[in-house]
Amino acid sequence: MKRAGALYTLLGALIGLMHIVPFYVLITTSFKDELDHSSKWVMPGYLSWDNFTNAWQLAGLDRAFLNTAIVTVFSLVLILILGSSAAFPLARHRTTLNKWMYGFFVSALIVPPLTILVPLYKMFVDIGAMNTYTGIVILHVTFHLSMAIFLFTGFISTIPRELDEAAMIDGSSRIGLFFRIILPVLMPITATVIIMNGVSIWNDYQFSVFFLQKLEYRTITVALSVFFGENNSDIGWVAAGSLLAALPSISLYLFLQKYFVEGMTSGAVKG
Repeated sequence: MKRAGALYTLLGALIGLMHIVPFYVLITTSFKDELDHSSKWVMPGYLSWDNFTNAWQLAGLDRAFLNTAIVTVFSLVLILILGSSAAFPLARHRTTLNKWMYGFFVSALIVPPLTILVPLYKMFVDIGAMNTYTGIVILHVTFHLSMAIFLFTGFISTIPRELDEAAMIDGSSRIGLFFRIILPVLMPITATVIIMNGVSIWNDYQFSVFFLQKLEYRTITVALSVFFGENNSDIGWVAAGSLLAALPSISLYLFLQKYFVEGMTSGAVKG
């Protein structure tokens, strides 16, 4: 048992190191002057903020941050509302139709988004949804809703049905039962859905680069890609911009990590 515990600890440390090392290199690169060609593994003896200034101004990160925030917030609000509302009847009423619907949502998780990129692009052009917040929000909601329903359904299934019966005896309606009894209990899994989907939408590149092509609508990931060209790559600027782009996601996780862990371990994967 002790050997197994030590092995698991070592394995966990190696996995953690694989995530920490790239972040460390990102930090060292961000604070180095563009003329400093020393090893990326060595932290500079100075702090240069030129990379952050150049990245913010030349990539237009002020507008890119605003665009990304708008898309992420509105997408998450719709995902949470639709996901929790759909999961409640699926978890509480195990009818044949609901089982088929649940299976349909789960099966949608295995569809790679890029496999249907061409028909999606054509459809967006036909309906005039290119370069619009509405179009990209609907797109993100469509591809992230299945995961939200899967997580919410599993979590609601662990909530005792006696709560429903007690609320109904007290005269509560089904809608009142959901909003007054079930919804307040969903905080852990809600945090899990926010972090998993929020980080994915915030860091999205595959959809944003195709469906938000105008300068005034581009998101952070698309804005940072302007530093990569055929003849040059401004690594220091990209590193600084990437570090700035990662701060909201890191802050969100640190704020919700307690609920995130609880949501992942309390029936979040139970169907």
